[in-house]
Amino acid sequence: IDECSINNGSCDSGCVNTLGSYDCICPFGKRLHWNKRDCIETTKCVHSYKPAPRSQLVCSKSGGIDSCYLSCPSNTLFLPESENSYTLSCGVPVQPNKSIQKRNATILTCTDSVGPPITQKARFKIKDAKCHMRPRSKDKMKESTKQPMTDSCHVTFVNLKCDSSKKKRRGRKSPSKEVSHIIAEFELEVKREEGSDSCNSDCIRKRAEQKLQAAIKTLRKSINRQQFYIQFSGMEYEVAQKPAKTLENQEVCNTGQALQDGKCVTCGMGTYYNGESNQCVPCLPGTYQDMEGQLSCETCPSNDGLGIVGARNVSECGGQCAPGHYSVDGFKPCKACPLGTYQPDAGRTICFPCGGGLVTKYESALSFQDCETKVHCSPGHFYNSTTHRCIRCPIGTYQPEFGQNFCITCPGNTSTDFDGSTNVTHCKNQHCGGELGDYTGYIESPNYPGDYPAHVECIWNINPPPKRRILIVVPEIFLPIEDECGDVLVMRKSASPTSITTYETCQTYERPIAFTSRSRKLWIQFKSNEGNSGKGFQDKKLIKALFDVLAHPQNYFKYTPPETKEMFPRSFIKLLRSKVSRFLRPYK
Repeated sequence: IDECSINNGSCDSGCVNTLGSYDCICPFGKRLHWNKRDCIETTKCVHSYKPAPRSQLVCSKSGGIDSCYLSCPSNTLFLPESENSYTLSCGVPVQPNKSIQKRNATILTCTDSVGPPITQKARFKIKDAKCHMRPRSKDKMKESTKQPMTDSCHVTFVNLKCDSSKKKRRGRKSPSKEVSHIIAEFELEVKREEGSDSCNSDCIRKRAEQKLQAAIKTLRKSINRQQFYIQFSGMEYEVAQKPAKTLENQEVCNTGQALQDGKCVTCGMGTYYNGESNQCVPCLPGTYQDMEGQLSCETCPSNDGLGIVGARNVSECGGQCAPGHYSVDGFKPCKACPLGTYQPDAGRTICFPCGGGLVTKYESALSFQDCETKVHCSPGHFYNSTTHRCIRCPIGTYQPEFGQNFCITCPGNTSTDFDGSTNVTHCKNQHCGGELGDYTGYIESPNYPGDYPAHVECIWNINPPPKRRILIVVPEIFLPIEDECGDVLVMRKSASPTSITTYETCQTYERPIAFTSRSRKLWIQFKSNEGNSGKGFQDKKLIKALFDVLAHPQNYFKYTPPETKEMFPRSFIKLLRSKVSRFLRPYK
């Protein structure tokens, strides 16, 4: 079904139909809301929305050794790219041109920033280690919390890429030890509230830059000592580690996967990987996870702790505006759709206008059918809000309901015979015709076993292999008698009307027919007019059974008595005997 033809897929802007689904798209300068239907301004923020906690780079020193960890409390994304590389991001990028995150658009919170964000990019190397994220033990985590903190820096967005793939350079021998390369990108949003009377906006930015640079300098030392960790959901993970020796026949799963029935299975949506238990754990109420293989769950925008266990997307979080209502972010508190507008879906930020100056019967209207139109359209029609008239659905569309303002496009390559169709069954497959040259083949009227469409012409050309005859088996033909031979099936040597004709009919035959072609090649035409339609011809199950018995006569007895009576009537077997004997004789 073309969902975009059903009220534009309920999309705020554009709608693109895809195989089995559809996508809403937004114009330049806007982005798709989490509900995947509404478009909101790229830079628009929600004042009432509680800001998500920011990521934090924390460093400490103990025994002369620096160690750092990156805390990722929200908006995290873990993407394993290969066995020895992965990408990790925390937070939401301030710069709109960055599209590292692949999840649904996150609701932006309003902050009083001082200019563009501060950006820093750093490269690191870890020797004798591979980019495998592994959880640390609880004991080691407790030790790190006791160490005095030397550097701490809140960052808005971090993107970390770790790659330990071996890359040989020309003219050089590859190193004997593993070397992992880490590229880290930081974004720091400077807020005006961090300033004071003695420090203006330039002073605030300079302090923030120095603080970030100092933290990165300490981070470099900790990475060289393999003392850098990332924190998710109360667990710390090593960024890279020394290759561990595994026992034979022991399956070791990657991070984000759990062992189930002896196989590594990626944690699905609605769950996250728990490093302590090495299991996939369902998201708690008030959180969700819309991607696979993640290390934490995201907090629901509603912030009310409601929703279901194992929520797979924001729409399962709870606290959304009910149909007929809307809000700035799609969550409570909500407003009722005013008179003249309606909204059939939950969690929306807009209401659709009736158009043409029409009003609804009441507030909180759910569909266009609640709009007080000047005429009531019957099925097969749609209401035009400009002319205030009912228009028949064009050919290729249908509408089964009363009082709608759209028609539904026929699915796939189907179309209707006439305008004003009221049901999807009126959509018929128009495809037919072709070339056949193998030892066996099947032809059928278009849209079989449904009624064939009107105004259709199908041509088949049969060219068998050398020294072969053409045996034709027609299980059944349904052509309406009322058309006075308006629908006809013709089989002859070529397209020329004067060529040798093997078979021609415009009648219904419910019993099977078998005959051999009078020529070595066969041209078959099926043509219908604008009158009545019928079922047509073909039945693959029956034809397969017939050819099965022809090739292996003993298989006749494997069919049940009711089947043999229906598929192999005595009159047909008697008719077929002479045809088959002629068919099997050498061709002279």
